[in-house]
Amino acid sequence: MTILVIGATGRVGRHVVDQLVQRNAAVRVLTRDPSKIVFPAGVEVVEGEILDLDALRRAFEGVRTLFLLNAVTGDEFAQAIITLNVAREAGVERVVYLSVFDADRAVNVPHFAVKSGAERMLVQMGFSATILRPSYFIDNEVMIKDVILGHGVYPMPIGSKGLAMVDARDIAEVAAIELIRRDQAAGKLPIETINLVGPDTLTGPQVAAIWSDVLGRPVAYGGDDPSGFEANMATFMPKWTAYEMRLMAERYVSEGMIPKAGDVERLTTLLGRPLHSYRAFAEGIAADAAKA
Repeated sequence: MTILVIGATGRVGRHVVDQLVQRNAAVRVLTRDPSKIVFPAGVEVVEGEILDLDALRRAFEGVRTLFLLNAVTGDEFAQAIITLNVAREAGVERVVYLSVFDADRAVNVPHFAVKSGAERMLVQMGFSATILRPSYFIDNEVMIKDVILGHGVYPMPIGSKGLAMVDARDIAEVAAIELIRRDQAAGKLPIETINLVGPDTLTGPQVAAIWSDVLGRPVAYGGDDPSGFEANMATFMPKWTAYEMRLMAERYVSEGMIPKAGDVERLTTLLGRPLHSYRAFAEGIAADAAKA
């Protein structure tokens, strides 16, 4: 049977597709723009989007297992709930859903809170689901690398509680492992929630110190005030989205994203290898900059 990947062209989704192909899974993707990415040979592409019900229903034909990753949009919740309803209509009950760390507690951050609603639907409607709850993506730092490299400032207001930043490749590999496990199960498996974290829980000053060490020159932490962050985001995204990013940053400062006991060990056991570290990411960015 086929595994349907929704959200296949983003930072996580494209790795999920690659991981599934490496495991010889039959993979189908739903994407509004098939020209955006070249998928591996054998991947079936359905052109369309979630709110195009005809395309969504076509995408579910012959599918047994779903990977669902919703983009952060104003109608994210509607997209998630519609997708899960159409999945149920098509007889698909095996799901791996990409949520967010502490989704059930982050009630004031819109794109966190909607994921909590989707989690509740998975539980209450009897899906056989793995709910993945990733912390802050290390890969987000690509957006701010020019500020770090060019101005010597780490500008993300992430605070001093600590974030267990996770690499998109680790997220994707865990997702693929869970998709295969559920797809190949003889019967219905219980719902399971997995926190996806990195090997280190880092504060803003600690991240700046890593960059200082890697670059061999001072990098300062820009501080916890999110107002400048919101203003900068508003220069290239809608103001409501920039405000949402501010709310997210305020939560980083007030709560952090701190692993539960055993989270790191569980992931390293599942993957059979160490998790990707923030320092390794920073070293990669620095190496690429040196070649440019």
